[in-house]
Amino acid sequence: MEARLNLTHIIGKGISPQQFMDDMQIRTMEISNIPNTKEKLISVYENFTWTQEEQKVFFTALNNRSDLHCLILCTDWCPDVIWNVPLLFRVMEQSRISTEVLLMEEHMETMDLFLTDGGRAQPIAVILNVSGEVLGRWGARPAYIQAVMDRFKKNNPDKQKADYKGKLNQIYREIGELYHASNEYQKVMLHELKDLFTTFPS
Repeated sequence: MEARLNLTHIIGKGISPQQFMDDMQIRTMEISNIPNTKEKLISVYENFTWTQEEQKVFFTALNNRSDLHCLILCTDWCPDVIWNVPLLFRVMEQSRISTEVLLMEEHMETMDLFLTDGGRAQPIAVILNVSGEVLGRWGARPAYIQAVMDRFKKNNPDKQKADYKGKLNQIYREIGELYHASNEYQKVMLHELKDLFTTFPS
């Protein structure tokens, strides 16, 4: 059971959200239509607004809990990170939950505890209690976007096929379009995070 997983030994091994943003390399992601990854992530972070007051109220109420800690497993070269991590940062700030980023390459053992369909999808946000026990996780994408990838993997089980890479790139393109289309993904993500937090013992 994931709930009994304990990551006390990892707490304090990461970097701060600000350091992650400062240290990002600037990359161009053509397939995902992101000309400058650092600029995009910072723009999503700075332009974030709470569109639903009750969600803001819900996360603000978590300020009273000093027993939660968040680890975000990610890298700066994944498009889902560019869209989703700034939101995770904002939610944790609003909730006053201490947060650190674990760069995936430096924390493979931890990353491999939180695989998505057997793969290292990112970002993964892991919420711990004061004893370091894992209460829950979110990631790597809002469910309706993840569903696009799930369908693809189900229909294309053979990674060795000649056209696999081309088809996969097409899926990444579609996923990129879903993120670009609107802030719908943010609404869904906030809803999913709220649902997740509601399951934690108070």
